[in-house]
Order: sequence, then structure tokens, then C-alpha cells
Amino acid sequence: QVQLVESGGDLAQPGGSLRLSCVASGSTFTFQDMGWSRQAPGKQRESVAFISDDGSANYGVSVKGRFTVSRDTAKNAVYLQMDNLKPEDTAVYFCRAWGIVPHEYDYWGQGTQVTVSS
Repeated sequence: QVQLVESGGDLAQPGGSLRLSCVASGSTFTFQDMGWSRQAPGKQRESVAFISDDGSANYGVSVKGRFTVSRDTAKNAVYLQMDNLKPEDTAVYFCRAWGIVPHEYDYWGQGTQVTVSS
């Protein structure tokens, strides 16, 4: 049974930084893509950033230049460095791992709360 466990969510001030971590357990292969999505109250879940097993990264427009996604392929772990946080970054952040090799899969974590407020 694959599990993704997030950590690092907290209360931060505007302009501050947080680092989220997500570590997977129970997998026997390296995930193809790993990343982060978020969901704010009353809003749809949106993709924040993801990184492929070749190291290529993609970012949502609202976080580009402020957030940095990275991964440890050997550990099947993914990280999100969030700088210059804004109140609109407040959301539950979910870790995700997906791909099609060796079979199609799409795993999600339980989420970690990030609140940006003064």
C-alpha cells in the first residue's frame, strides 16, 4: 500500500517562507512525476508545481518565481520551498505522485495546512 505523508505546513507571515516535505512509503519503483496541489476554502484544487523523474519542473502562474519544487528520486520524496508567501497562498497543500510505468497510478497525500496571515 503506497502512502504519501506530507509535513511542514504551518502559520507564516506574509513575505515569510515555509518548506513542505512529502515522503512516500510502500512503493517498489520510482515515481514518474511528483508534485503539489492546493485547495483553498471554497475553491477548486489547483496544481502548484510538479517535477518529473528527469528533473524537469513546472509551476503554476501564481507561484512561479516564489516557489521551488525539488525531489529526492531515491527516496521517492518531493519538497516545496515556498518564499515570499502571500495570504492567497493559504490552502491545504496535497502531495501527489503519478505515472504510467510500470502501471498507471495516481497517489495523493492527506494534505497539510498552510496559513499565511499577519
